[in-house]
Amino acid sequence: MKPAKRVVMLADCQSFYASVEKAEHPEYKDRPLVVAGDPERRSGIVLAACPIAKAKGITTAERLGEALAKCPDVVVIKPRMQRYIDVSMQITEIYKSYTDLVEPYSIDEQFLDVTGSLHLYGCTPEELARMIQAHVKDATGVHTRFGISETKILAKTACDNYAKKSASGIYTLPKENLAETLWKLPVNHMFMAGSRMTRHFNVMGLPTIGSVAQTPLPKLKQMMRRKFGKNSDIQAELYWRIANGIDDSPVRPGTHQVDPKSVGHMMTLPRDYGRLEEIKVVLLELTELVCQRCRGLGFMGHVVTVGCMGADFDRPTGFSRQMKMEDPSNITNQVYRWACRLLEKYWDGLPIRRVGVSLSQLTPDTEYQLSLFDMGREKSMALERVTDALKRKYGDGIVIRAVSKTEAGQALDRSAKIGGHFK
Repeated sequence: MKPAKRVVMLADCQSFYASVEKAEHPEYKDRPLVVAGDPERRSGIVLAACPIAKAKGITTAERLGEALAKCPDVVVIKPRMQRYIDVSMQITEIYKSYTDLVEPYSIDEQFLDVTGSLHLYGCTPEELARMIQAHVKDATGVHTRFGISETKILAKTACDNYAKKSASGIYTLPKENLAETLWKLPVNHMFMAGSRMTRHFNVMGLPTIGSVAQTPLPKLKQMMRRKFGKNSDIQAELYWRIANGIDDSPVRPGTHQVDPKSVGHMMTLPRDYGRLEEIKVVLLELTELVCQRCRGLGFMGHVVTVGCMGADFDRPTGFSRQMKMEDPSNITNQVYRWACRLLEKYWDGLPIRRVGVSLSQLTPDTEYQLSLFDMGREKSMALERVTDALKRKYGDGIVIRAVSKTEAGQALDRSAKIGGHFK
């Protein structure tokens, strides 16, 4: 008996940030709205635009000034990243009520494997998608689109190329019908084919997704070797499999919960930092973030890495060096002392614009070597646990170091943001 075909969905939230804001501001229901940078200063990048704003020609990632020139009456709302994360998690829980196989792909996209759920509802995949769509809309006000197929890559392709353009927001892309559907699309519609790769495919005489899919794999590898060199076989097979909808990867709920190889933070500074004292302020703040995250994950690091880079990308300056500490640690002051050694030894004195700190060679923090020369370790660890608890409850800005109040400090500004955007 043949196993049943998998039924995989890619659920995408339409104009997610803008949809959340419209749901919470019904007075803007019929008005163009964007989520972008700083409305007061009329600056920044458009992070999301509602369908009405898009109809006015506004696009995601364009400068706010350009958007206002196209549509002077557009409503501009400052991003609230924490709120969007909360709504995304709420939507995830809704998906989980229909299947336990839910894999987040981004803040507004998630894969669902509903193969084992359909019999519980006695309906078709399209009917189940409509059911979930209505549930999310009623609970959050956010409209979702669903691409449906038997593999993750085809579900994603179905959503991006068909469901987003469908009035229902739902589209099923059967693998056996690719010749009449997906293969007729230009190659720039293929997943992972950016503008540069599209130009290469066109030069190679492969203008459509079908032309890539129907090229025998050995020949495609040969063509890409001539174009990119002898190490392009993996890239050729990747694109060939994507074009043919071949994807054996399961929907894994725990995809983003694997043990990390390293933990790090990097920050682009608001101006050039040219004095050792002010660079050390940021270095301490980043070290504190790295150690705090390590403690939250239950790890200590044995190797500390520090990287600094100048502002001129045409003539790059700076360094990235690492050093093995005597004992693994996740205590901020201990790691900071080693980070300072790297900075003092390798910084060339030129202004820097980006700083990064990371810990690697991670080990569980449940076991560590006691030292006669470090009897204050237990006290330091207890203090770190208390400050971590305060920050989890009240936010990172509730406890900061005195140097963060100086002109060089960035901790307060960072504590009000997630991923560079305001919470």
